[in-house]
Amino acid sequence: MGHKLLLLTKANQQYRDLIEAQQLPDLEILDDNPAGIIEADIWLAEPKLAAPLLPHAKNLQWLQSSFAGIDALMSPRGRKDYQLTNIKGIFGPLMSEFVFGYLLAHIRGHGFYRQQQQQKQWQVQPPIRHTSLQGMRLILLGTGSIAQHLAQTAKHFGMHVTGINRSGNTVEGFDAIEAMANLAQTLMQADVVVNLLPSTPATQSLLNADTLGKLKDDAVLFNVGRGDALDLDALNIQLIAKPTQQAVLDVFAQEPLPNSHPIWERENAIITPHISAPSHPAQIVEIFSQNYRRYISGEPLQNRIDFSKGY
Repeated sequence: MGHKLLLLTKANQQYRDLIEAQQLPDLEILDDNPAGIIEADIWLAEPKLAAPLLPHAKNLQWLQSSFAGIDALMSPRGRKDYQLTNIKGIFGPLMSEFVFGYLLAHIRGHGFYRQQQQQKQWQVQPPIRHTSLQGMRLILLGTGSIAQHLAQTAKHFGMHVTGINRSGNTVEGFDAIEAMANLAQTLMQADVVVNLLPSTPATQSLLNADTLGKLKDDAVLFNVGRGDALDLDALNIQLIAKPTQQAVLDVFAQEPLPNSHPIWERENAIITPHISAPSHPAQIVEIFSQNYRRYISGEPLQNRIDFSKGY
């Protein structure tokens, strides 16, 4: 029996070409019109594009998200009568480049020396306490595949790495693991904090006025997981009060970030438009193709989402 695939991405033609080149058996690619939405048993889709169309998907058996984040498909009233898989395993290297690019620039005073060059000045020491990553304490919120890759990179630079997860269960590659219940006291020791958590009810506003208030005066905070884990208004107030803190923000509860939000104006915030770990269609099609072969031979799909947990 043949399978019918619906593509719902911003690059459908590129995906179509890549999938056709894979020559997957018994797979027909449908057009994204009402008939295609009704007929397809497999979707390869961006969650936000798929969510409003799900009620019309009569034959849907499996949806392969083209993103890691699947929060758009997690509404309590949403359908859960299909297999949902997401993309994992390709973001660790990209996220490490993003985090350590900005972290090294900050610690080694790139901005300071750049300004100094413009003024033709020769002064050796930038005005910050840390001038090397060696011995600094990194806290990773989340201990999944991305966090594990970041931990490995951090160890290369001689950092001490603590991972935080729900249970406090041991994960290889970290110097220490703490349970989420100990978040506040763990943050007090952090020089650098990276939020990598998925969006679930338990993670919403986890970084709020209270928990952010535990950070050292010169801590560096990265938000590269999901936007709703961070109370942006609370962070904005804190960055004004603590000018030596630094925040690098790539994800926001509302995207694009509204022009009116005062966080844009903070000298000690860096804002990027959700680009820390872009996924490339060729990599996604590779993951989809492996999963399709499992699907047609009745094997369990990789990276399947548990609707009850939200990840």
